[in-house]
Amino acid sequence: MKLRIGFAAMAAVFAGSLNGAFAQQPLTEVSYGTNWLAQGEHGGYYQAVADGTYEKYGLKVTIVPGGPRANNRMLLAAGKLDFYMGGSLIQAFSAVEKDIPTIVVAAHFQKEPQILMSHPGQGLDTFLDLKKSNDILLSKDGVATFFQWMRAEYGFKEEQIKPFGFNPAPFITNPKAVQQGYATSEPLTIEKAAGFKPNVFLLADYGFSTYSTTIETRREVIEKNPDLVQRFVDASTIGWYNYLYGDNAKAVALIKRENPEMTDELLAYSREKMKEYGIVDSGDAAKLGIGAMTDARMKDFFDKMVKAGLFKSDLDYKRAYTLQFVNKGVGLDLKK
Repeated sequence: MKLRIGFAAMAAVFAGSLNGAFAQQPLTEVSYGTNWLAQGEHGGYYQAVADGTYEKYGLKVTIVPGGPRANNRMLLAAGKLDFYMGGSLIQAFSAVEKDIPTIVVAAHFQKEPQILMSHPGQGLDTFLDLKKSNDILLSKDGVATFFQWMRAEYGFKEEQIKPFGFNPAPFITNPKAVQQGYATSEPLTIEKAAGFKPNVFLLADYGFSTYSTTIETRREVIEKNPDLVQRFVDASTIGWYNYLYGDNAKAVALIKRENPEMTDELLAYSREKMKEYGIVDSGDAAKLGIGAMTDARMKDFFDKMVKAGLFKSDLDYKRAYTLQFVNKGVGLDLKK
């Protein structure tokens, strides 16, 4: 224990020296494209902007929100963005398949927040019970990705699917329906609109083992400026610790300014559920630090996607990521 404290103290001094050096130099401008509008699930990055963490690491970060009309992934590949917020690893594996020169450098969600919801007391109270429903409301993307895993792993069938138009009304009015959502938002929406708490099944807890909310960049950025990548990853990681365990009032205000649809209630709910389900800080992140990734976990998910028919087994999936910038214990001292 004393040895660990000693290393932590030395690391803090070293980090402080680095931060001081960065502060005396002109800030490096960095653009980070997210995959949707500002929300609680992006909290760590807005925290690092709002509380000055990025600046301490010598960075002036502009967050470029995604949305229905944005294609930040394409902007990253085209060199218009420095970093991009990826979703599941399916996108990263697909980039390798299509020879797109992007690569995952950190994974700030140990679990994807993807869920299925059902009505309580309708015989759909366990994950396997959901196989009884003939009204599983899924988006096209959901059908093409996680449902293929559900089919291969648990025997769900295509004929159970009904199209989901991101309107909760069909789910609320049909007690035998099942609907996709995010653990950090949709259950609250249903509870407020329908007056009941739905059953919630986090797919990650049933074996859908992808990392999520990743940081991606181009290979050339790593080759030309690995120090920049390291600083952005480290500062973002510290942002996540402070957002989850510290005072996140400034980040909340910034998110609400960027996306007025966000409310204090929803943002508080999102943070609570991220902590409850271990979305950000669980598994390997508990000892290696938020953002952690491992080869074993990558192989596990890739093998499942091969079984689900999404990729061929000979795909060089290891080209989708690097462990160079993670697993260093950055920010562990900030956890309360």
